[in-house]
Amino acid sequence: MAEETKSVTLAWQSNLVFRGGEPGGPETTVDGDNAAAPGPMLTLLLAAAACSGSDVAVILAKMRVTLRALRIEASGVRREQEPRRYTSLHLEYHLRGDGLDEAKARRAIELSITKYCSVLHSLAPDIRVTHGLTLE
Repeated sequence: MAEETKSVTLAWQSNLVFRGGEPGGPETTVDGDNAAAPGPMLTLLLAAAACSGSDVAVILAKMRVTLRALRIEASGVRREQEPRRYTSLHLEYHLRGDGLDEAKARRAIELSITKYCSVLHSLAPDIRVTHGLTLE
């Protein structure tokens, strides 16, 4: 399989507000002050949750689960000293669906975290990733 190169363009708007995305594609706003939009570190949490959530939705569909609700609460612990990177992440999955049981949900989440989620696998290998599950 050939390697894929992704690229984005980011433009400063004002203060610590930037706008960008893939050239010619949809754009998003990132605000370093977390005022007009999520900042870079919150955006990283959102990216990890969205990546894993996408995996879980696809895996559950292959398990013949009709997903009715999927919500992920993501949190991260950051170092006190610079660089203030994440040292651990926690993803709390809330799922509801027809044909969904705990075993299927746990399997989908495990596959996402350990095998498929490219965002999580792009992070430093020493970042501890934990998760929880609530079936609704």
